[in-house]
Amino acid sequence: MSELTKEINPTASANSSLWWVHGLMLMCTLLVAGSFPVGELIADSLPADSMMMIRFLIAAGLFAPFILLKHGARLPPPKKLLGYALLSIPLVIFFWCMFEALKYTSAVNTGALFTAVPAMTAIFALIINGEHSSPRKVIGLSLGTLGAAWIVFRGNITTAIALDLNKGDWIFTLGAVSLSLYNPLIKRVHSGEPTEIMTFWVILFAALWMLLLAFPSLNQIEWWHIPAETYGGLFYLALFTTLISFFLLQFSTLRIGPTKVAAYSFLNPIFVLILTLLLGMAEFNIRFIPGIILVFAAMLIIQAENPKKQPLPKR
Repeated sequence: MSELTKEINPTASANSSLWWVHGLMLMCTLLVAGSFPVGELIADSLPADSMMMIRFLIAAGLFAPFILLKHGARLPPPKKLLGYALLSIPLVIFFWCMFEALKYTSAVNTGALFTAVPAMTAIFALIINGEHSSPRKVIGLSLGTLGAAWIVFRGNITTAIALDLNKGDWIFTLGAVSLSLYNPLIKRVHSGEPTEIMTFWVILFAALWMLLLAFPSLNQIEWWHIPAETYGGLFYLALFTTLISFFLLQFSTLRIGPTKVAAYSFLNPIFVLILTLLLGMAEFNIRFIPGIILVFAAMLIIQAENPKKQPLPKR
């Protein structure tokens, strides 16, 4: 049995043999968390669709030479292209909602709301792939969602009961619902091709969708007045939270499953809070602590579950 087969078809020792995949997901989560404060800093510089168009075009341009050198200039079959195009749509909706939301709400709020993604992912995984959640997983998802709500509402029960979310929070919630479709759809679209092929075409199609959305207003933007910091932020988002994180997300989903991958988003509000505190963009509130404890407990409960065998991707 090859090493790849051992990695993707875990045996009784799967928890230890796949520790490195969980390590990659921790790195991916930290990179994604960085996108919230960066996004908040540059959100007002450009329309959300134009900003995301630039982000995805940069990411596709950075990735293209690697794909050409390793796999050549070959188009996937039309059916696969259609699958990649459809798979990119939830991402387009999510990122547009994220940058539009950050004009009205904070990075901490969006980072906390992002932790609702695992519970919604589990629901869509059941609907799309027939994946049933164990009692342990249900408990973990419930605790994580409760922890996220606690952070968003700062432990204020009255505000939570009134569902007092601002305009940006509601926009981001719509994006989070869309993103929850993404992980289950990866397993539906993937049919054995190398992960980097799927990653590249999903990113490229996302860039094309954003170009269509942004095209009518591109000539109205005064590009020479855009601060250099905005382009620097977009380069960071393109390289670290688009190109690298998408690859890690798809790579890990095929090995440990969509719900366990999505569960790492429970750590987002904690990482976002740390980053915003370091950047001086937020102040620590002691009311965050119970929510943080619940989020950590949820992630540990879900990750402690013994994995089932994952199908071996063809090479």
